[in-house]
Amino acid sequence: MRSNQQKNIIYSLVLLLMVLAVYLWRNRGQEESEAVKETIYEGRISITGQTMGTSYQISYLDAKGRNLKSSVDSLLLVFNQSLSTYIQDSEISRFNQQDSLVFELPYFPEVLTASKAIYEQTNGAFDPTVGPLVNVWGFGPDGPSLKDSVEIRDLLNLVGFDKVIFDEKQVRKTVNGLYLDFSAIAKGQGVDVVADFLVEKGINDFLVEIGGELVAKGVNDRGEIWKVGINRPEESATASDLYSIIALDDQAMATSGNYRNFYVQDSVKISHTIDPKTGYPVRHNLLSATVIASDCMIADAYATAMMVMGLDKAIALDEETEEIKVFLIYSDSNGEYQFHVSEGLKPYLSFPTN
Repeated sequence: MRSNQQKNIIYSLVLLLMVLAVYLWRNRGQEESEAVKETIYEGRISITGQTMGTSYQISYLDAKGRNLKSSVDSLLLVFNQSLSTYIQDSEISRFNQQDSLVFELPYFPEVLTASKAIYEQTNGAFDPTVGPLVNVWGFGPDGPSLKDSVEIRDLLNLVGFDKVIFDEKQVRKTVNGLYLDFSAIAKGQGVDVVADFLVEKGINDFLVEIGGELVAKGVNDRGEIWKVGINRPEESATASDLYSIIALDDQAMATSGNYRNFYVQDSVKISHTIDPKTGYPVRHNLLSATVIASDCMIADAYATAMMVMGLDKAIALDEETEEIKVFLIYSDSNGEYQFHVSEGLKPYLSFPTN
């Protein structure tokens, strides 16, 4: 009897020691895990600035605590010196003033190659030669200046990306007066350029945003993949007026819409999206197109093309193009918001808010 009691006491003590050991081990593991998290996710840096007539915001995790703002600003200055139509001696401005150009920087041939591919994929809906029409409708460097005497039909003779011939060394135009404008793709390309720069610096967790176009890579300082919002398609909407939220897992996102960049003339709303085939601003019920892709240059161009195409053709393009996922917001016959979202994007999308 006494022997059994002694055995029970021993078993109880052993069990107690085992429970204590497990408890201490688990606590030790949690402390190590928290310490590792602090090591991995410390050093968040946020920088902001101005570029391309808009602002940029960059957040990244760097254990070295480096502030790369001056380097980013210098990089964007060089980028703009290649592709900004607002800089008179930029590469693109010089090309628009003459018949040909020998490249000095890598950005011009890169954007030409991407533009040609998307021009063909969208059957001309994306067309950087739409510049003369963009300018005459008042959305170029000189601002609104539509002249009644301008014949849209004549300007259409200058439009068509097939009128641009290029290789890795130079670009030339086949018709006099052709004008290139990469405003529908250059911001996305600029985002990619900054993202590549950060990767070269050994930074693998960041969010780069320029004028609403962005690239997300890795995780934020909470160890979560980056989440970004889709604004409500309203002129008065602020950054906090969100229609939905998308989690970006090493992807880029760009949004195009007609609800902000427009003016009213003779009680008619003139949108900045010009149809390269008709020469006139588009008028349809597609309010905004958000495109997710592996890089921002591609996403930016497809978003613009979809705003030219309208809802039905945009959905068809989504279904036939594997490299993109889309979130489209449109108005129905009652003026209510509706949306179309790619199947592959649904797991990363919050439920739309009303």
